[in-house]
Amino acid sequence: MRKIRNAAVIALLLLACGRAQAQAPRKWAFRAVNYEVSAALNPADQTLTAKARVDFQAFEASRVVDVELHPNLKVTAVLGSDGRPANFERDDAAPLAVRVTLPQPATIGQKVTLTFDYAGPLANEENSPVKGVRLASINADGAYLLLPARWFPLTDYPANRYTAVFNIEVPQEFAVVGTGKAAAPSMVPARPGPPTPPGKVQAAPAPAGPRILYTFRCERPEDSGTFVAGGIQLVPVSAEGLSLSVYVRPAFLNTATPYGEALGRAVNYFSEQFGPLPQPNLAVAQLPDGTVQGYAAPGLLLVSLRQWDPKVNSRLLAQLAARQWWANEVLPASPSDVWVTDGLARYSEALYVEQTAGKEGFNRALEEFAIGALMHEEAAPISQAGRLQPFTSEYRSVVLNKGAMVFHMLRAQLGDDAFRALLREFYSRFAGKAARMEDLEKMAQQKAEAKGGSPAPNLTPLFAQWLNSTGVPEFKIEYIIFRTKKGFKVVGKVKQDLEVFRSPVEVRVLTEGNPEFKTIEVIGTNSDFTMETFGRPKPGGITLDPNNNILKSSPRLRVRASIARGEELAEQGRYYDAVQQYQRALEVQKNNSLADFRMGEAFFYQKNYQAAANAFREAVDGDLDPSYKWVEVWSHIYLGKIFDIAGDRTRAVNQYSKAKQTNDDTGGAQAEADRLIAQPYKEDAGTRSGSP
Repeated sequence: MRKIRNAAVIALLLLACGRAQAQAPRKWAFRAVNYEVSAALNPADQTLTAKARVDFQAFEASRVVDVELHPNLKVTAVLGSDGRPANFERDDAAPLAVRVTLPQPATIGQKVTLTFDYAGPLANEENSPVKGVRLASINADGAYLLLPARWFPLTDYPANRYTAVFNIEVPQEFAVVGTGKAAAPSMVPARPGPPTPPGKVQAAPAPAGPRILYTFRCERPEDSGTFVAGGIQLVPVSAEGLSLSVYVRPAFLNTATPYGEALGRAVNYFSEQFGPLPQPNLAVAQLPDGTVQGYAAPGLLLVSLRQWDPKVNSRLLAQLAARQWWANEVLPASPSDVWVTDGLARYSEALYVEQTAGKEGFNRALEEFAIGALMHEEAAPISQAGRLQPFTSEYRSVVLNKGAMVFHMLRAQLGDDAFRALLREFYSRFAGKAARMEDLEKMAQQKAEAKGGSPAPNLTPLFAQWLNSTGVPEFKIEYIIFRTKKGFKVVGKVKQDLEVFRSPVEVRVLTEGNPEFKTIEVIGTNSDFTMETFGRPKPGGITLDPNNNILKSSPRLRVRASIARGEELAEQGRYYDAVQQYQRALEVQKNNSLADFRMGEAFFYQKNYQAAANAFREAVDGDLDPSYKWVEVWSHIYLGKIFDIAGDRTRAVNQYSKAKQTNDDTGGAQAEADRLIAQPYKEDAGTRSGSP
């Protein structure tokens, strides 16, 4: 036993050391405090040409100024404030890094001005600062420049704030929306291209046709620098006492007002919960389809076309709105502190769902968070989030979903009133500043002690377990019921696999009368408990954590996590890998209709039609859980498509008719069935569409 205790202590010490190392922020000798950026977007060759004049402030005596810039953007010159060239180099070991050496060292507090000339292609996710994620894109259909793309020289990302002026030049047919106060756009005359020297390949053509210059001023220090350009139109919306701006493509004009109204409701709710924003009149714009579903910048919410549901994607909109408080007003102090903002923005989405859809909708959101957390929970502890790349599946699992569940567990231990007071005070104290995890932990413990009670809640085990460690408990309960003079006694044992786990856990006993509850302390792998009840407990009526106040594993959640991993892989076109995940889910639950259906989809898009048909039939004959009952209607539709491909029109129409008989219209299934009854399905080279 002593060896076990010593091992646990050593493990905790190692975790603490790992946390300290992960949280040690990179030292920036200089931080940018003001920008003047002029950038020309050239859709014809998908390039950006830019000049950035940057004012830096020295935070230590140094002659080396480090910045981060997209690897595709080649720096051609760096000039000092005197107009003379400065020495610079790219760091081969860190593709983002550009290092400028000053002629003389700067003293602490001194201002230094440098001007960067740079250009390069921003066409896809190649060389993106986040592998496989397109953070900037320029093409004929539209363009976007997100701040994390580092499309202009950044320092101390994501914690730095600065003032700025952005001049964005685009073709005449493009409109631009972005961070900052926009001035009236002005025309820019077309420029001739450079002459082609004899014997050389013709140079890239100059931007054709007239161009427009948009100017955005950011006079308040913030993390500005996100823009969207394209054939978008402004629709002003007055809602909930706010003046909101919605930017959509012409085909989506009828959705602008519903989105503006939904945003107004979310902003007002969060204002009541956390406190008002300095500038609550926000803008929401459509983001061209890419690898980012949504993004929030100061005063601006971006929703991808794929996620722009005409019925309003209120949950995504709520999460992006919450990021105006958690990520734009309150910034993380370092990449390892992002749980403070990103996890809280995700949980704020659930708080909004609780307000608008009640307890049932809130519980569905919690289950989604738990499934998401289990997908890659082992990738890193939350306190070492700096090891994870934002926008990746691992980041979403650990920081957003597990982070949201940690806030839910904190709420359960503090109680609703103290938790909501904590969020208001935390926002009030850190609005316009950067916050660390320790800041939130300290304030939370003060709230716990202010609640009173004997003893006062100790939140140290909560944060130690869920922020510094990996691993999720899977509870098992054993118990015996005895008859007593006053009623009944339940004597039991709770088992789980995490040796250093400690948490209060609620126990619910369903009796022949009213349910009875008790909170027990689960410590280590085995915890005994005793509770007395007045009514006779019902068979199988004793449940641990009935309100899902703790992130925990179970066979059902593991199955859903495997399916979710498969869905992400299929979204990337990695169907073989997706099938492996679905098979893993079916090994745990053989009749899971959702796993069979997703496997059928993967086979269908691989054109393995016989295997797809087998999987769709298994889906129809499976459990058809009410949470994914739509599997039935879409299985029939896919089976019909397979028969159409095989030339068996009679059997195809029979399957479409069975789809109609379900009366399930999830994802527009009924209209799809009608269309396919009227006209046979034709093979479309594997384009994904249709099912949820």
